[in-house]
Amino acid sequence: MPNPLLLPLLEWARKLRYPTLFKITAALFLVTLFLPDPFPFVDEILFGLGTLLLANWKRRKEPPPAIEPSQR
Repeated sequence: MPNPLLLPLLEWARKLRYPTLFKITAALFLVTLFLPDPFPFVDEILFGLGTLLLANWKRRKEPPPAIEPSQR
């Protein structure tokens, strides 16, 4: 069951693109690494952002095949 206090934050984070979401998650991880529990629910926020980060992680699209001159 999702925590109702964290739901608005995770809804906002769901709209972020990959580089921004990664930077926020990495910064929060570093803060919690040096300051254990700097504010309430920090671990839950970090798990939620990590989940969103993995969900948004996509493979790069392969470039379309080149058309050979004989096929034109």
